[in-house]
Amino acid sequence: MIERIEISNVATYGPTPEALSDLKEINFVYGSNGTGKTTISRVIADCATHAHCKLVWRGGSPMELLVYNRDFVQRNFNQPDELKGIFTLGEKDKATLDKIEAAKGELDEIKKKIVQLKGVLQGEDGNGGKRAELGKLEDAFEGKCWDLKLKHDDKLQGAFAGARGKKSAFKARLLGESASNSSAAVSLPDLEIKASTVFGEAPQQALTLAVPNGADLLAHETTAILKKKVIGKTDVDIAALIQKLGNSDWVKQGRDYYDPDQRVCPFCQQDTPPSLEESLNEYFDQTFLADTASIEKLYTDYKTDSERIQRNVQTLLDDPSKFLDAEKLQSESELLASKIRINIQRIEEKRRESSKSVELDSLKNVLSAVTKLVKDANAAIEKHNTMVANLAAERTQLTGQVWRYLLDHEIKADLATYTAQKSGIEKGIESLEIQIADKTRDQRTKEQEIKSLEKQTTSIQPTIDAINALLHSFGFTGFALVKSEREPFYKIQRPDGSDAKETLSEGEKSFITFLYFYHLLKGSETETGMTSDRVVVFDDPVSSLDSDILFIVSNLIKGVFEEVRNGSGTIKQVFVLTHNVYFHKEVSFHPKRCADGRLKDETFWTVRKSNQESKIRHHETNPIKTSYELLWIEVRNRDRDNLAIQNTMRRILENYFKILGNIDPDDICAHFDGKEKLICRSLFSWVNDGSHFAHDSLYVSIDDSMVESYLSVFKRIFEKTKHIAHYNMMMGETTAPEAAETVEAATPLP
Repeated sequence: MIERIEISNVATYGPTPEALSDLKEINFVYGSNGTGKTTISRVIADCATHAHCKLVWRGGSPMELLVYNRDFVQRNFNQPDELKGIFTLGEKDKATLDKIEAAKGELDEIKKKIVQLKGVLQGEDGNGGKRAELGKLEDAFEGKCWDLKLKHDDKLQGAFAGARGKKSAFKARLLGESASNSSAAVSLPDLEIKASTVFGEAPQQALTLAVPNGADLLAHETTAILKKKVIGKTDVDIAALIQKLGNSDWVKQGRDYYDPDQRVCPFCQQDTPPSLEESLNEYFDQTFLADTASIEKLYTDYKTDSERIQRNVQTLLDDPSKFLDAEKLQSESELLASKIRINIQRIEEKRRESSKSVELDSLKNVLSAVTKLVKDANAAIEKHNTMVANLAAERTQLTGQVWRYLLDHEIKADLATYTAQKSGIEKGIESLEIQIADKTRDQRTKEQEIKSLEKQTTSIQPTIDAINALLHSFGFTGFALVKSEREPFYKIQRPDGSDAKETLSEGEKSFITFLYFYHLLKGSETETGMTSDRVVVFDDPVSSLDSDILFIVSNLIKGVFEEVRNGSGTIKQVFVLTHNVYFHKEVSFHPKRCADGRLKDETFWTVRKSNQESKIRHHETNPIKTSYELLWIEVRNRDRDNLAIQNTMRRILENYFKILGNIDPDDICAHFDGKEKLICRSLFSWVNDGSHFAHDSLYVSIDDSMVESYLSVFKRIFEKTKHIAHYNMMMGETTAPEAAETVEAATPLP
């Protein structure tokens, strides 16, 4: 049985789902044409093709759906082919029928058991049962776990990393720890003290510093050329004079300015002998030139090596490590730079006066101090990095100890209770699922057995006989159903043997369509399936039927209700949807229902349009009192359908003034002039067409801007005819006794 229907984003239904919930065995839906009733029947017939709609079955067990609506009529009677035959069980083979009945009883018991088991497993609405019980248990334990986290978050939250964001994640972590944690037990105060340091801001490993290498620079200090007196060759004629004067370096420098062609001394500007150039060249021989080159190389190498080591030291100072004594290193760097400058000056002096012996200030101490500062920093870095590596292990250890404490001292009892209860519920769920699977297999087996039995005793002839008998009894003698030459099909035939399907009147077609569907309820279009449980939908089954046939149809449907209420057949639930007030009142009448109540096995609903969207409303009692009162309700409703309001007012005037009031519409229109007279005539023009009653549904569109004009003229019609008391009462503006008497008189009779 269907328990709930949700409809949205289809036809006139908007994005917000409209629902029929807590449905019973018999369900009545009333609504004017175009409000969305047929959409309901289509959703029931084939919910799978409506992506935004939903059917909820009791116990999760769907039944066969048989829906009478315009789609059914189109599918079966507006096509050129013959009608499909309806197979029903024959009555000759009583033994087979008894077997089918017994098997059907057994199948019903199996289905009932499946529904019961599913009810225990998941509740009648799919949101209860053992699964819901398990869900509540999980939620309750999850809440206790989360309370535990909140309790210790201030001091131990470092141990909850990875499980802090969600309750479910924290619970899952705790359950995982309960299965695998083997950490040592530690008291809570000790855990909190250790957590204050271990779970502080996480330090990062530091990079070791490059130690400046001054070996090459120190090696220059012992270069032999520094102390060697670089002078010219001693056995040259001018050597004695140069050595006596001690001006070898002066002569060397002056030589650069001496021009052998002019032979003028660059110092005294006197002429020199021709042999001076040769003597000078002999004095400054290859040995002298080699020593001079060594001095130049020393100068270049010293500058390069000193600049390199100073850059290395400056790099350390530009982005000093927190483990480096940058202040001391800065001092040593300045001292190093000072000594290097002095040494470079001495080498430059050696370049100018190569005959001098020079000695460089040693950089050994300052470079040793620099090296020690950097090595000390690296030692601290190594110690820090070792601590960082160990910290990860310490955190892992402490985290395990924290969870161990929680498991042993905070949630031990709750965990034991949860584990025991969960195990019991899961065993129950497993047992239920096994039983459901077993019963489902039994169901399929029993259904196959019934199909085999049905094939032995089914026929389409009983349906032909039954439908023809009903047609005959109600005066439809101009046509009948006969078996087609192409079995299993029917055709509709005139007494002279001609095909009658294309020449049936709307009333004839409507009646035979309904009878065909009515007999389909107890049969099947195939040789099997006529004993399957069913949900039946009647969507406006009385279109184009006169009052006599409407009465017969309503009584046939009420017979279906009794079958449902007695549980004597395969139909388990019925929906009746209609716009016809008289039919609704007739089909929904039950002598045991009190005036302001409903039976326990029925529901009442109405469908209306509001802002061009269909809205479904549930009613505790039958909302349709009389057709006449319903029309006034439509006029009173501020959220009215303006497209149909003219027709609604017309039907009121027709019922009140013409049918029961015996007042000529022309006399009423004579009270108005101009535009109002035209409106009055339009309201009464339908009356002159004749044969329309309050249960008809005719619609004439008027512009929304004209609605108030129509309502104003409508009221003034009652004023002009001195029936304003009745208008006021029906609009809720007065309760005059004479008006009450009038409305009783104005209520149309069947």
